[in-house]
Amino acid sequence: MRQAAFVYHESQSSHVLREDHPLRPHRLACTYELLRSYGAFDLPGSRLVSPPPATEEEILAVHTPDYLAAVKAFSRGDRPVSPARYNFSQWGDNPIFPGMYEASALAAGASLTAARLVARGEVDVAFNPSGGLHHAGPNFASGFCVFNDPAIAIAHLSASGGQGLRVAYVDIDAHHGDGVQNAFYDTNQVLTISLHESGRYLFPGTGGVTEMGRGRGLGYSVNLPLAPHTGDAVYLWAFQEVVPPLLSAFKPHIVVTQLGVDGYFRDPLAHLALTTEGYCQLFREFRRLCPSSGGPRWVALGGGGYDIEAVARLWTLAYGVMMDQDWPDDIPVDYQERYGVKKLLDTSPPPWDAAVQGEARGFAQESVAEIKRTIFPIHGL
Repeated sequence: MRQAAFVYHESQSSHVLREDHPLRPHRLACTYELLRSYGAFDLPGSRLVSPPPATEEEILAVHTPDYLAAVKAFSRGDRPVSPARYNFSQWGDNPIFPGMYEASALAAGASLTAARLVARGEVDVAFNPSGGLHHAGPNFASGFCVFNDPAIAIAHLSASGGQGLRVAYVDIDAHHGDGVQNAFYDTNQVLTISLHESGRYLFPGTGGVTEMGRGRGLGYSVNLPLAPHTGDAVYLWAFQEVVPPLLSAFKPHIVVTQLGVDGYFRDPLAHLALTTEGYCQLFREFRRLCPSSGGPRWVALGGGGYDIEAVARLWTLAYGVMMDQDWPDDIPVDYQERYGVKKLLDTSPPPWDAAVQGEARGFAQESVAEIKRTIFPIHGL
């Protein structure tokens, strides 16, 4: 039986970045409550784990001491330096809010907890929905992200197991996973793969195929940019063309996935067109690539997602796939009464425009062809 852990505590969803900010931690509580209404945490093979915050030492594996000190000071209301020095702005993407340090350290600690559970073999897969904050740099906040918890967890894993574990990071957020890519740009011990809406159209403006790594890391940073309005069929085709062959060649001990769901067709901050059906196929593919025995184990992190109703449904579906459990499509009455959501799966998927999907397929084919031409040979493919 597959063993799965959901890493969460209610304190992770209690802070507010800003009243009008699109990232609403309440989405984590909605996901937890929906899973609880399905009885997910009472089933055999499922564990609900409360995480500790990351320590300063753990955070410093990725971030600089001056940045850590600034985040702590800003969090308690002090301004020893200009917040702009570290890319904080009260009315921008990265506002300062009370308890910012504690919330960010807890998200990082939850990712470390997930990584440790998996690395120790206690579970086959662990899911931290508060994680996946993939934009933060060593000394600056970016894209709603203060501490880069995926990089912190990967740094811990890659330093474990004697000579270190080989870690593959696969990011399906609509936005390029730039911060994680940059953290491991020079090493061949970590393979980063990001599928995202092209930086021509979306923040952070990076993630072209030519960003391939450097030095020993050449060929170990992989980017698959996609056109706006890319739907399920094109996305899944591109994923299958690139991700399974590279993982097979790299042979990771652990796969870390960033499961941002802002590629959903109703998400307000991006322009992809995935549905619940498309995401379920992606989640199942990760499960296939990370079997419960005889293959790499799976650390799953959250990420983007700004349609709160959709986030709760999609991450509930994701955890069901992780624990080999199919949830009834009719959402339990207690959750229906509280949130007004009746069905787990989409009831009205987007209309597919053949011409738009044809353009999206052509864009994806160009990206895939360039990856196969420049990166596959490095891996013997």
